[in-house]
Amino acid sequence: MTHVPVMLEEVLRFLEPKDRGLYLDGTVGLGGHAEAILSASRPQGRLLGIDRDPRNLEFAQARLKPFGDMVMLARGSYAQARQLAEKNKLVGFNGILLDLGFSSAHISDASRGFAFSQLGPLDMRYDQEQELSAAVIINGWPKDDLAEIFRQYGEEPRAAYLADVIIEARRKERILTTSALADLIAGAVGRRGPTHPATKVFQALRIAVNDELGELTRALPELVSLLAPGGTLAIISFQSLEDRIVKQFFKQQEGQTLEILTKKVMVPTDAECEANPRARSAKLRVARRLDSDYDGRRDEQLFTDQVLPRGVDPVTPRRV
Repeated sequence: MTHVPVMLEEVLRFLEPKDRGLYLDGTVGLGGHAEAILSASRPQGRLLGIDRDPRNLEFAQARLKPFGDMVMLARGSYAQARQLAEKNKLVGFNGILLDLGFSSAHISDASRGFAFSQLGPLDMRYDQEQELSAAVIINGWPKDDLAEIFRQYGEEPRAAYLADVIIEARRKERILTTSALADLIAGAVGRRGPTHPATKVFQALRIAVNDELGELTRALPELVSLLAPGGTLAIISFQSLEDRIVKQFFKQQEGQTLEILTKKVMVPTDAECEANPRARSAKLRVARRLDSDYDGRRDEQLFTDQVLPRGVDPVTPRRV
């Protein structure tokens, strides 16, 4: 499977992988960034790669096999990084990376239900052992909750109207496929311009199913606490809600526990966007941990309360 890691040159420039360095890739995906970090930290660098999707871990394991004991892979969320690091007896990371874009494997596999361009089940789960799926939300959540996630997570201005449309349609027949939902939305609002009218609803569903904003807000203080003094935290985001959370957290910690290395958010070069269209919406923010005593658990709830969209529970309710 072809996989091109986004903003790889910039990530390597900031992380500066070196021999005997310790690194964490909290969204290892298909292993592209991890492979480059491990190559640059030979022969005795080490990397812990985390992913919620066991299929991604299978791809990453095969790709990173040549590095042998340099790499450790763990199934879970980057929000569980402290627990997974302690389990593997790892402390004081020199660099931590999060690539918050969902994997190209998710897009290309119609059975995962992430893309409205392909017929597939309305799923969108990174971890397919969890109960909550996009179909559960669309067919079971009340109108007000649907409108709320469309508005907050998708920034969809027609949130209330689309929630009404979905409620009315599901009274007649359950909405179970990506195409059924996309066609319903397109039929309700029409199509104008190159962007499909279901784009924001699909984004909102993916975020809600996987609790993406809650994961990020809970993880940021923990990740900083895992860094060694002078260690670097690099985060690539692909939509404004995630980038805003990262920006606010870095600003909150600036001068106390972090030095911001990207005073202005970095974006891919024109050449990279042309070669890899997936990179077009990427934004990179990087900060370095100062030599300070910091326990992320003290700030976790405070930060969560400050930055999550108002009225949205950071832990998505599991309605069934």
